[in-house]
Amino acid sequence: MEKLKILQSTQEIRKYPQVVSFTEGDPLDEEVRENLPRPPLPEVNRAHGRIGIDYGGLQQPGGGSGFSQVGFMLRIDATRLGGTYWNLSGYHRSRVHSRNGGTQVQTITDLVNRTYHFYLSYNNPSSRWVIGAGRLYIPWATSLSTIDGFYLGRRYGKATAGVFGGTSPDPSSWNYNPHRQTAGGFVNFEGGSFEDLRYTSTTGFAMTRISWHPDRQFAFFENGIFYKRYLSIYSDVEVDLLNSTVNTASGPQPTGQSGAALSRSFLTVRLQPHKVISFDLSENYYRGLPTFDTQLLPTGLLDKYLFQGVSGGFHLSLPYQLGIYSSVGRSDRTSDATPSWDYMLGATAANIRRTGIRADFRYSRFNSSFGEGRYGSLMLSRQIGESLRFDVQAGQQNIVSNLTSQTRARFLSGNADWFIGNHYFLGFSLEAYRGHTQDYNQWFITLGYRFDNHARAREKKP
Repeated sequence: MEKLKILQSTQEIRKYPQVVSFTEGDPLDEEVRENLPRPPLPEVNRAHGRIGIDYGGLQQPGGGSGFSQVGFMLRIDATRLGGTYWNLSGYHRSRVHSRNGGTQVQTITDLVNRTYHFYLSYNNPSSRWVIGAGRLYIPWATSLSTIDGFYLGRRYGKATAGVFGGTSPDPSSWNYNPHRQTAGGFVNFEGGSFEDLRYTSTTGFAMTRISWHPDRQFAFFENGIFYKRYLSIYSDVEVDLLNSTVNTASGPQPTGQSGAALSRSFLTVRLQPHKVISFDLSENYYRGLPTFDTQLLPTGLLDKYLFQGVSGGFHLSLPYQLGIYSSVGRSDRTSDATPSWDYMLGATAANIRRTGIRADFRYSRFNSSFGEGRYGSLMLSRQIGESLRFDVQAGQQNIVSNLTSQTRARFLSGNADWFIGNHYFLGFSLEAYRGHTQDYNQWFITLGYRFDNHARAREKKP
């Protein structure tokens, strides 16, 4: 009996190991995990694109003058260069014309090639500084169009303040002038998220010179409110500060103007209640004449400038991969005897009779501050497997404008890209243009190389 009592007492004082649980992971496992080598992020030192050499020619019909053309093209997207936060992105194509006779002709292809962007940028989430240089948009002031220049900004919480400067090289810009220099500063405030409500607001001031002679002093304001994909409201306004005198070679001269004057305003409201349909309402105003190159009208790059006044439109996706879009506006300028109605109609088909050919047709009639006229264009494109794609575009424009003496023009252009293996490609391009003051045939061929440094790394893996 005494032994039984001793046995029971020893069982009561027996020690058991304590069970410890972790609600946020085992510290020992986490320590091992932190010391394991991690692969770099996909965007670190990623560079892909293509580079090629162009050779072609331009000939005026009827035995006219001609040129041979030699040049190069480069398309690149390089991120986190050398593990830093510098990025290089864009597209560039240039040619050196070897003259054979006559005068050099400015073609549509040459003009479109000058609308490229090619820039170096720095954007480190842990740094207050943001930098960009090259041919680019100012991210917080896109209404200033493309510049050949730079921007430098500094973050202050949700605000960014910066300066910029450059020239106006893009012929599709509303204030295009290759001899204009621009410099200014801005302050931007933004907040929200892309998944919900987002807003952005920019206020700035800029001065312009043409061949270093005084041109404009103006303030600009950009504001945007966006809610998911359903609603977007965007506005940009430019206000000129007028001087009572202007400096000339003979000294200061009175202008008879002073104060502030609205020089440009653009407002657009876009509503997309469903993914298949969207509506937009816009108001567009210019105090002076836009200076873009009207030769680009049938390419569609100038559509946003055609309606001066209030306009509205829609885009509807239909069954069988069809789509229609339209815009109608009422132009009411002070120089008009009566208001005029402008319109643009378009239609798309993604797979015509199951051939894989995609078509895009548009027709526009406009009466704006820079002139009046109409244009029509048709584009056909096709992707054949992974190695071949082509597109053909034809268009005609009729315009009466003080900006050009080319009242009527027709053009036909075609492009094809053939990808040879994983790295090489061959490109062909042909354009025929017939106008009142300009006729030419242009062609070129491109031999190039496609590169992707991460793809080569993946190929080396066993």
